[in-house]
Amino acid sequence: MKVSLNWLSDHLDLSALDTPRLSDLLTFAGVEVEEITERGVRSDRLVVGRVISFVPHPNADRLRLCQVDDGSGTPRQIVCGAKNFVEGDKVPVALPGAVLPGGFEIKESPLRGVLSQGMLCAGREIGFSDDADGLMILPADAPVGTPIHDYLEVDTIIEVEVTPNRPDWLSHLGMARELAALAQLPLKGRLDYSAVTVPTAPAGSAVRLEDTAGCPFYTARRIQGVKVGPSPAWLVRKLESIGLRPINNIVDITNYVLMEMGQPLHAFDLAKLQGGITVRGAAAGESFTALDGKTYTLTPADLVIADEAHAAALAGVMGGENSGVTETTTDILLESAWFQPNRVRHTSRRLGLISDSSYRFERGTDPAQVAGASELAVRLILELAGGTAEHTLLTVGEPPVLTGQVTLDLPRAQRLLGTEISETRGGDRPRPWHRQYPRLHPGAVRARQRGGCGL
Repeated sequence: MKVSLNWLSDHLDLSALDTPRLSDLLTFAGVEVEEITERGVRSDRLVVGRVISFVPHPNADRLRLCQVDDGSGTPRQIVCGAKNFVEGDKVPVALPGAVLPGGFEIKESPLRGVLSQGMLCAGREIGFSDDADGLMILPADAPVGTPIHDYLEVDTIIEVEVTPNRPDWLSHLGMARELAALAQLPLKGRLDYSAVTVPTAPAGSAVRLEDTAGCPFYTARRIQGVKVGPSPAWLVRKLESIGLRPINNIVDITNYVLMEMGQPLHAFDLAKLQGGITVRGAAAGESFTALDGKTYTLTPADLVIADEAHAAALAGVMGGENSGVTETTTDILLESAWFQPNRVRHTSRRLGLISDSSYRFERGTDPAQVAGASELAVRLILELAGGTAEHTLLTVGEPPVLTGQVTLDLPRAQRLLGTEISETRGGDRPRPWHRQYPRLHPGAVRARQRGGCGL
């Protein structure tokens, strides 16, 4: 999993912790830090520029001679080989003196006999993208002359390997909670999503749970009149920083909530659903075409989300091609649910179909976040795509309760650790030591069920 420090900073003040210290804290907690990379370049010599005009290079058919506004008041002549831009486009401009990744310093120099006073940059050349097919085209409202590191937000990305017993670490909020405990930092205040008020729409679609073992808790919310389109720059930057490709505002919002809270969501095109929703086991030999364009043959052990005609999604794994959101979608049904981990794992592994959603569901998600994740997504959809939403969340079933008493057997802990735990460190309590928690992460629940020290 890739963790953005800018994203973490939404939840924690990290100003007192440098990257090596953060890495040490995560390693101490049992998170394997695989790689730390810088995203972007901090340089006042790398700025937002505007292409004023361009003509063919007089001595090279594949090059263009561009006049570029860099905010200095004097147009700058730059030779460029890319073809994916037009006059008026905003692009990153590396001025003489800029040092790009790899130690490449930009200098004024002649290219095929014509002076070039800088470089127009692709995203990959300045550490922001792996797409090197052309220049990085910036939004039209990008202010000319602004340093790129101020406009695009230079970031540090920490790639970590999360152990199967800590699915609560598979989100930025989960990582923030862990770091808050390790570094004794307060979490920043968060919006109470259950208190969000939204415009009302007519009553929603019926949902029926046939397989309550596979899905004990399912929620849905209908949102009408949305406008599907590109996501705003801040959302694109969030997703791209951790390696996700932006698709459209609706899908991007569900992916954002997934990486923010660790709760997978799915948006159906409501116009493509026939009748109500049923959560059921698949029929033997039932055919399902997923969003990846491949068709799979299902068994009764596979859990599906179906309308009256066909399976519309593989529960917790992937949506169906026949119900996906496209640019023509106007009404959506937003799903947020808790699926039994073993059922998701069985289907995902049998079909060889692994997604960010299945990766989290099969390790165990937090049932207490199902409704809150839906509320966050609804708020963002109304803000970024418009429309009206049902006032209340349609819920079916009850979320599993991951609460209870955790017991720390001090003598057993001492044997496992090979060191003595004093009464002061263990707490001034009778042995074994007990603590009541309002919520436990799934790994702690499994440890408790095995008789381990689940703290």
